[in-house]
Amino acid sequence: MPASDQGVHLPRYKVIPRTLIFLVHGEEILLIRGAPTKRLWANRYNGLGGHVEHGEDPLSAAKRELREEAGVENVRLHGIGVLMVDVQADTGVCIFVFRGEVREKFSWQSEEGTLEWVSWKDVQKLPLVEDLPQILPRVLAWQQGDPPFWAISRYENEQLMVHFHSEEGDSSLLRS
Repeated sequence: MPASDQGVHLPRYKVIPRTLIFLVHGEEILLIRGAPTKRLWANRYNGLGGHVEHGEDPLSAAKRELREEAGVENVRLHGIGVLMVDVQADTGVCIFVFRGEVREKFSWQSEEGTLEWVSWKDVQKLPLVEDLPQILPRVLAWQQGDPPFWAISRYENEQLMVHFHSEEGDSSLLRS
């Protein structure tokens, strides 16, 4: 279908595609502590990831981000969820969430921040980016063969709300 038939018009809702990647080793998860010089999320913990660039699919973008942010290649990634982030009435962010298992831990530092392996039981004690307390339980509980999660987040009365839906039709509303 040509671009003219794709329904891309200025007043329509548009999204910026991004990836969010979590690597697991046993009972530990790899997070990046944002560099103190970062404009957003300085000294806060997040998964790895970034923008899906023009011409990339989400999985290729996730693998590129792993190379750039962790120096890692050849990790099998599983798409485990999609999070829509409402930013404005006509703009949002679509985050493709991935999880991978690694056999050996590694360390890496970049201008983005420092990678740290964190025990699952200690992760909620860290200064996490705002939506991670809601996302991480789904990431950690995921097992191969599970359906992906579907979620949307937005601010309501100055509080981040994350609404999850499952394939079975149930939903839950969480507050950060």
